[in-house]
Amino acid sequence: MISNTYYIGNTTFLNLYKTAFLCSRKCPAHMVLKSYDWAIKQRENGNCVMSGFHSKIEKDVLHFLLKGTQPVILALARGLKNNYEREIQKALSENHVLIITPFKESTKRVTSFTAEQRNRFMCDLADEIFVAYASPNGKLLPLIQYYLAKEKVVKAFDAPENEHLFNLGAERFVV
Repeated sequence: MISNTYYIGNTTFLNLYKTAFLCSRKCPAHMVLKSYDWAIKQRENGNCVMSGFHSKIEKDVLHFLLKGTQPVILALARGLKNNYEREIQKALSENHVLIITPFKESTKRVTSFTAEQRNRFMCDLADEIFVAYASPNGKLLPLIQYYLAKEKVVKAFDAPENEHLFNLGAERFVV
C-alpha cells in the first residue's frame, strides 16, 4: 500500500490498469450525455475507473458504474468517513469498491485545496486520465498540462469544446 494513504475496500484494485475520470463542474449538456455513455461502456468492459465522484456529473458517472461489478476507486478530498451512502456501502460489501484518500480522518471538509491535492493523488495513481470536459480557464487545466508534460496519457471527448486540450497534446476520444 502507498504510504500516507488511508483506505477502505479492495486494495488489489491499485494493481489494475486505472483510468482517472475528471470533468469541470460546469459542463455542456451534450458532454454530460457522452459521459454517461462512457461510464456505461467502462462498466460493460469491466474497466477500473477512479474519480473523486464529487461534482454532479461525477456522481452520475459513479451511479452508472455502481450498477456493475467492475472495480471502482473513489478518491476522497477529505479523510475517511464513518458512514457512506447506501449505494457505496453495498458496493463495499460486494468487494468492488476501494475508497482511498491521502488525508487523515481529522480532515473533515472538502476545500478547493484538498480537491486539488486529491486530483493530483488520483492522477499519480492512474495509468491514464480521461477528461470529459475542462473549462478553458478552470482549475483542471493546469493539472492536465502538468500530466501531459509528464507524458501521462490524457484523453478527452472529441468535441469542439475540448479543442484547447487537443492543442496541449490530449488524445481525442470518440464515443
